[in-house]
Amino acid sequence: MIKQKLSTFFKNKWVKKSILAGIGAVILALVFFVSIYFGAFGKLPNTADLTNLKQAEATQVLDKDSKLIGKYYIYDRQPLTYNQFPKHLLNALIATEDVRFYEHDGVDNVSLLRVLFKTILFQDQSSGGGSTITLQLAKNLYGRDKHFAFSTVINKVKESIVAKRIEKIYSKKEILTLYLNTVPFPDNTYGIESASRKFFNTSTLKLTVSQAATLVGTLKANTYYNPRRNLKNSTQRRDVVLQQMLKYNYLNAEELSRAKQDSLVLDYQSFNHDLGLAPYFRAQLKKELAIVLEDYKKPNGESYNLYKDGLVVHTTLDYQMQKYAEEAMQLHLSKLQDAYEASYGKNAPWKTNKKLIENAIKALPEYQRYKEAGLSETQIIDSLSVKHEVELFNWKETRKESISTIDSLQHYLKFLNTGMIALEPKTGAVRTYIGGIDNRFFKYDHVSQSERQVGSTFKPFVYTAAIENGMKPCTYFSPEAITYTDYKNWTPTNSGEKEIDPHINYNLEKALSQSMNTIAVKVLNEVGIDKVLQQAEKLGITKELPKEPSLALGVAEINIKELAGAYASYVNNSKSVKPYFITKIEDKNGVEIVSFKPEVNETKAYSDYTRQVMLQIMKSTVNTGTAARLRSRYNLKNNIAGKTGTTQDNKDGWFVAITPNLVTVNWVGNDNYSIGFKTTGLGQGANSALPIFAEFYKKLNTDKNYNTITKSNFEKPSNEVVEALNCEEDKRDGFLKRLFNKKKSEKQFNKKE
Repeated sequence: MIKQKLSTFFKNKWVKKSILAGIGAVILALVFFVSIYFGAFGKLPNTADLTNLKQAEATQVLDKDSKLIGKYYIYDRQPLTYNQFPKHLLNALIATEDVRFYEHDGVDNVSLLRVLFKTILFQDQSSGGGSTITLQLAKNLYGRDKHFAFSTVINKVKESIVAKRIEKIYSKKEILTLYLNTVPFPDNTYGIESASRKFFNTSTLKLTVSQAATLVGTLKANTYYNPRRNLKNSTQRRDVVLQQMLKYNYLNAEELSRAKQDSLVLDYQSFNHDLGLAPYFRAQLKKELAIVLEDYKKPNGESYNLYKDGLVVHTTLDYQMQKYAEEAMQLHLSKLQDAYEASYGKNAPWKTNKKLIENAIKALPEYQRYKEAGLSETQIIDSLSVKHEVELFNWKETRKESISTIDSLQHYLKFLNTGMIALEPKTGAVRTYIGGIDNRFFKYDHVSQSERQVGSTFKPFVYTAAIENGMKPCTYFSPEAITYTDYKNWTPTNSGEKEIDPHINYNLEKALSQSMNTIAVKVLNEVGIDKVLQQAEKLGITKELPKEPSLALGVAEINIKELAGAYASYVNNSKSVKPYFITKIEDKNGVEIVSFKPEVNETKAYSDYTRQVMLQIMKSTVNTGTAARLRSRYNLKNNIAGKTGTTQDNKDGWFVAITPNLVTVNWVGNDNYSIGFKTTGLGQGANSALPIFAEFYKKLNTDKNYNTITKSNFEKPSNEVVEALNCEEDKRDGFLKRLFNKKKSEKQFNKKE
């Protein structure tokens, strides 16, 4: 009876069609699977490919203490070993993403069935997904292709095949390691170490339970659960992860409660090339690394790739010191900018000087492109006057505005910029490096690219040459102005000078500490230009300097790094140094590729006697001279010597600070050399540049980690030096001399060597 019914059932034409359709579907599915398996929809990685996985790894830039200060990357990724993952991180991952991870072979059939029945049949959206960590790893490693309407199905089949192959080659620990090193986190961050550094400024090994759960929670939706963008969503997702850890016995109730109470405090570190710590330094470092790596090859003969090969670059920069320097710069320049703009009022040159604005417009790359395209002047101006939305820098806030290219140009013409370097004088190791006020908007690097007139910061080199060539510190000069007839009747005067008594004469210490221009030129005249040029060369200044009397007043344009290297000699046994900032480069396995040593001039630039005399004189500059506000206003009690500098028409403000174990150079001015400070009081180096150092050093004073710098003392001068400086700072001409010997107001310059 049953056989007859079955026979009748199978003879039914609809049953036959259904069976045939089912068989056809199975065959079609098998063909579909086989076609995917053999690469009809894209080649699948074979065993050899999976065994030799190569992932682009970020090059890490480390400070002198191996603290991360930046990266160069295509994908922000830093690999770790399994032992560097804290247990609670692994538990959070497995509890949330793949609780049966240790039981399946890459594809969790049990979970897939659960999803099928609960989600599809019973419409239970809380049933979770069927994806495993291994499946996600396959996707992370090889991405997904587009195949029109069947993309999802094809990609999932491909991932399941790759996942099973991965499980045959790698252990579960190795799979977790690969996954955590490649999985994408928010803000274009790949790998758990990069995410830990970026969001919490800590290593993966030091992540708390709450922090680990937060990062694991972002894997569900990188944007929606990004803790930087949406802390509330991220916190809620973290709590879900913690609840999962409780559910699967990775946490107890007390640990859960404690982790939930741990408020999420981000310490966000951007390693974007334009943001984060020391962006100008990292930009210059990248240029130098490209040159250095040209001479070195991998063991297989290939060239190193800065963005993919996971190199480790050790530098001389000091992370915390750099942070203090940037904070000091921002604090001072934001205030100085307000005063600078207020001093010009409605007559600011970036608003009213048509010729200046016109020249600036013609220097724009956009102007040049339009000109080359054959547009008329009117058409070019019209094109540059079209408004569009741009992001504008301001000290208070950076905002987007709808303005024209010309409006934007005028906006940026008003900003003061800066350059700062601090280095270890005995080695030339660069500890801080500030190339400008904001690398996003001002790309020009005032440390490595810029050469500006150095003003009175050149005077110590003139005095050094004089003393080295026999001039006594107690030599006296009158500050009276002299006209040099053989130099177009050039008459140098003293800055902001009131009427002076022509019969008062000052010794070298008084003259330099008060930065008297007239005496500096007279000292240069006495010693001879050639001797000064030779002295500058011995100090490591490679720039060809002008052979004219105005050299004494700093008309020479010198790079900040060279200036710092020369000043280092005063606390480095009379030897100049060449600033450097790469100590060594390693490959991703820690094998050294190349290392660098300090470049200290082997020959003394001058005698010990000269060095000690000059150091004492420059200490007077800080104690009683043009830099005295370091003592009076900023209350710095440290051992400090230095020199202020201001160029003609207040275009540049300088301050060089010398301490026993740190030499710092600061410059402030407008990028457009046609625009100076409105007044000397505002633009002089003591007001424009010195405060950056002062604020910087105040921060160092509060940090005991820098006691070796801030509490260090200068060398004790010899008895000979003490005796040589033991004289009155000024002398007045006697009655008869004042009566019968009038000073010459005109003379020719001494051109002898």
